[in-house]
Amino acid sequence: MKELLEFIVRSIASNPDEVKVTESREDNGNKVLLQLEVSPDDKGKVIGRQGRVAQSIRTVLRVASIKNGTRAVLEIL
Repeated sequence: MKELLEFIVRSIASNPDEVKVTESREDNGNKVLLQLEVSPDDKGKVIGRQGRVAQSIRTVLRVASIKNGTRAVLEIL
């Protein structure tokens, strides 16, 4: 999950070296919490107009997590 999120966000960001993803598991490993940090300049690109890009990223993560039998939650910091 972490690698997928990093790949997507690094493709979008102007400063891909400043992309940082932290992954933690909760509820006996059934829930994956992904915390995303990007540079302030890239935050608008990652969120998108009216949150459309962020919502699309969450949808992709949700589909990938269902295949793994877990639930993914994305926080953009």
